[in-house]
Amino acid sequence: MTTIAPGKKRLRAYLEFLAAILYYFVALRIARHSASGVANEAWMPLVEKAMLVFLLVTGYSTFGYLFDRQMNPVRQQGFPLREGWMRELGMGLAAGWGFAVACVLPVALFGGIAIVMTVQESAWGWLLADIAFFALAALAEEMIFRGYGFQRFEQSVGSAGAVLGFAAFYAIVEMMRPGANHASLAVSLVVSILLSVSYLRTRALWLSWGINFGWKASRALIFGLAVSGVNVHSPVVEGDPMGPFWLTGGGYGLDGSWVTFFILLLAIPVVYRLTRDLDFLHNAPVLVPGGIPVDLDAAARQQHEAATRSAEPPAPVLVQIGQAPSAPAGASSPLGPADSHSSSE
Repeated sequence: MTTIAPGKKRLRAYLEFLAAILYYFVALRIARHSASGVANEAWMPLVEKAMLVFLLVTGYSTFGYLFDRQMNPVRQQGFPLREGWMRELGMGLAAGWGFAVACVLPVALFGGIAIVMTVQESAWGWLLADIAFFALAALAEEMIFRGYGFQRFEQSVGSAGAVLGFAAFYAIVEMMRPGANHASLAVSLVVSILLSVSYLRTRALWLSWGINFGWKASRALIFGLAVSGVNVHSPVVEGDPMGPFWLTGGGYGLDGSWVTFFILLLAIPVVYRLTRDLDFLHNAPVLVPGGIPVDLDAAARQQHEAATRSAEPPAPVLVQIGQAPSAPAGASSPLGPADSHSSSE
């Protein structure tokens, strides 16, 4: 969990969050207007998403460099090319596909799905274009709802506040779609929380991007179902679900199903468990040593040398032997008179 920035830094982070949200709406308008001018109706959705991703990458990187002095803003937005990043992306794709299958199975078992397939050669080419569309759409969503703006908001209100705040923001955006309902509002909230948890547990967007892409592309391209009310994505498979509205979501798709809401709610602890090792690797606090640095190897080596060195004998004391000085003339003998007399005898 991120610690809330103190004082002025907190206010600054909040203003940067507002700037990021404002820039998103400006970039969305520019991308939509530019795509309509350079592409026909068939290619316009793909071109629009590509332009939007480009504008978000360049814009948010500029924000990070100018406002936060980030030396590698793309990496710090959530795209570090660290060891295992492709495995994180693959794990996300598998998880998103699994969540989609878990939501489709109740429809197939208790209702039904009428599937029509088109095997024309041109349809497979458009399928590749649709795969690219969903990849870019999921990437743009992750940059908007888990990227620079989310990170700035997290510095201002903390991790829990950022998760809930952006869940509400994402739900409001999704409620603007035609056909949205109360169930789609609940699904939007839980999807946003699920993806935000994926980011917070890994501190990167690889996993959440994979989940987002797998969750939407699997339903549209494999099962031919509507995604948020749009049912023209798959040129190969077209599915028509049968069953009650609370199960299938009707024409809005599984994004408006109450069954989907409960399944995705159960998916949150699944993602939490899957990211246990990644959370420990990328969220564990860094231990900073304190005190005075000591070279333990040098100290141990010095102690060993002192214990094994043989004691040297002390240096010999030099004694100078010289001739005693002679007595001056006329001086009395050091022997007394009686001694002198005795020795003469």
